[in-house]
Amino acid sequence: MNIHPVPFDHPDALKLNDEVQAEYHLRYGDGGDATALDASDFTPPRGVYLIAYDENDRPVATGGWRSQDENGEGNEDGDAELKRMFVIEEMRGRGLARRLLTTLEDDARAAGRSRMVLETGTKQPEAIALYVSSGYEPCAKFGYYRHHDSSLCYAKPL
Repeated sequence: MNIHPVPFDHPDALKLNDEVQAEYHLRYGDGGDATALDASDFTPPRGVYLIAYDENDRPVATGGWRSQDENGEGNEDGDAELKRMFVIEEMRGRGLARRLLTTLEDDARAAGRSRMVLETGTKQPEAIALYVSSGYEPCAKFGYYRHHDSSLCYAKPL
């Protein structure tokens, strides 16, 4: 696998984002993740967006982080928010998500962020298992879905 930083609006990122939104729709029955994201959110040093490519240069996984300092949605100064972690179905179970997560944590730490936070949902047990096994612990809810019962928030000091 080759992991490369790309703009959030890169064609491969848009393709994988469409796939993750379709998966959210299947799992939650709504229109996908409505969290507002902008390509500039993932511009270093305030964030990064990564795509993993297989040996045939096919995009197979994605993830990013964006700076989320104290705001009215529950974030704290120094937060890096994990967004759009996704591995295509045929590539799951190979450790790719964990590798992406570690790379994103290292990048956020190098950018001076002190805590990685994330929001996931109750219908994503694979994601929950990854985060808990990687040292994430439940934290106060934040972000767009903080008032939804199916929302779960986690944090990990960097």
